[in-house]
Amino acid sequence: MEKKRNRQEDGGGVNGVSISVQSFVTALAMLFALMVLTWAATFFIPGGEFQRVEADGQKQVLPGTYAPVEGGIPFWKWLLSPLLMLGAEGGGTVIAILAFLLVVGGIFHCMDKSGLMYYMLQAIRHKYGNKKYRMLLAVVLFFMSMGSFVGSFEECVPLVPIAVALAVSMGWDALTGLGMSILAVGCGFSAGICNPFTVGIAQQLAGLPMFSGALLRILTFVIIYICLSVFLVRYARKIEAHPEKSLLYGKKAGGQQGLSDFVPQPDKSRGLKRFIGILGAGILLIFASGFLPVLQGVLMPMIAVLFLTAGLSAVRACRMEWGQIGRYFKDGAVSLLPAVLLILMAGSVRYTLTEARILDTILYAVSSFIERMPAGAAALLLYAFVMIMNFFISSGSAKAFLMMPLICPVADFCGISRQLGVLAFAFGDGFSNVFFFTNPVLLISLGLAGVGYGTWIRWSYKIQLVILAATGMILFAATYF
Repeated sequence: MEKKRNRQEDGGGVNGVSISVQSFVTALAMLFALMVLTWAATFFIPGGEFQRVEADGQKQVLPGTYAPVEGGIPFWKWLLSPLLMLGAEGGGTVIAILAFLLVVGGIFHCMDKSGLMYYMLQAIRHKYGNKKYRMLLAVVLFFMSMGSFVGSFEECVPLVPIAVALAVSMGWDALTGLGMSILAVGCGFSAGICNPFTVGIAQQLAGLPMFSGALLRILTFVIIYICLSVFLVRYARKIEAHPEKSLLYGKKAGGQQGLSDFVPQPDKSRGLKRFIGILGAGILLIFASGFLPVLQGVLMPMIAVLFLTAGLSAVRACRMEWGQIGRYFKDGAVSLLPAVLLILMAGSVRYTLTEARILDTILYAVSSFIERMPAGAAALLLYAFVMIMNFFISSGSAKAFLMMPLICPVADFCGISRQLGVLAFAFGDGFSNVFFFTNPVLLISLGLAGVGYGTWIRWSYKIQLVILAATGMILFAATYF
């Protein structure tokens, strides 16, 4: 009986989570090229610094204090920058993300080997098989709300493999699952109705009431939700009718597994209830963090612990032995080690710019240029400026402390309300999170789904252009009306 159960645990999975070789090599090459270009820039861009003051535990730029300084970075520091950045400002957040990622990989591998993931997909398809497009719209709304109301982005990574596998089980593909999850949460994060990490911090720095001016952000949320839903439903219907039109047709991607008829199993049903119940508590905790700032600093470690507890409790309900859990957890964590390297390389770019003292020079030059523009053009240029900076600095809160003290005087000088300056910041910080390969959450999500970055761009560029145009028009029109 034990041998029979072991064979069952080793089969019937949904491929677990791992980083595909193609996506890893592509991202590795692109990030290394970016590292080289950043290092080359240190020879041509002069050093300079703004004075800074402490505010809420972060260093805040003082406008009008820019002064030239000696720049440059030693070669050995640039070469070791992926490691040195862990000890620099923001390194603690990176370490937390890496630990979180390894926990996700280990737990999902255990759940896959126990047969629980496969069972969960069977149950969902059995329940929603006749109204799956209604389910798709509900999933998109859920992920967008998580991003927009509580600023959840990294915390949604554990749900990405589930969404991908769910999409595949419904007759779609992994790209549909990524659109339902990481693309949706990124869009919601950008709309930022009550996002504490971008809108909340930015409004505090701009001297505005917390989460004021929400009407325009709600309108943005609704418009983006409609655009994204139409895009995903049309694509899902096309793939369901003509699977060969998928960019992943004939390729192995995360979650690709046919489902047999659903047969209730008491152990797995009990495990699934435990997993959903504990993970649901984590989601409530994320929502609570929007109203309890004390939770925000420890949110990611707490979610990691809850996710670990949920996974272990679930697989134990499926009668998996502790020895097997340890072995499968290790295998799952090791399979995601390539993502660790990619995240370190992405973070090293900001480290190089900061250590070479050219980041402030770039900020000073661009903000001085924008000040000379008319209001409408200035608002769009602020949007573009923040988006470009997001390529190098993915943390929204870190960018807020760095850029809002510069955005506010620029907005005042150009006749733009500070509320629109905050909106331009939120748009620029958020939407490109699911486009730039320097964002670790996007790299992780693509790796978990087995989708290459090039494939992701070819699939998503149309909806991303639509979103860029829509938000640009909203920002431009709001400047005058």
